[in-house]
Amino acid sequence: MADNTFKTGEKAPESGEFKVDRLVDGGSANNDNTTITIEKGEQFPPSPSSNEAAYWVKV
Repeated sequence: MADNTFKTGEKAPESGEFKVDRLVDGGSANNDNTTITIEKGEQFPPSPSSNEAAYWVKV
């Protein structure tokens, strides 16, 4: 896994804006263009559109 990808439930190493890269179960997140702002130490949430575990990347 790339160092700049974060899974739902992991704590953010830094504050910033993040978007869903892909779903953990391998499903596509192409229609999930949601960007979230997260603070350092907060947990990454599930995908806003599908409510499934996701991998997040910094925008």
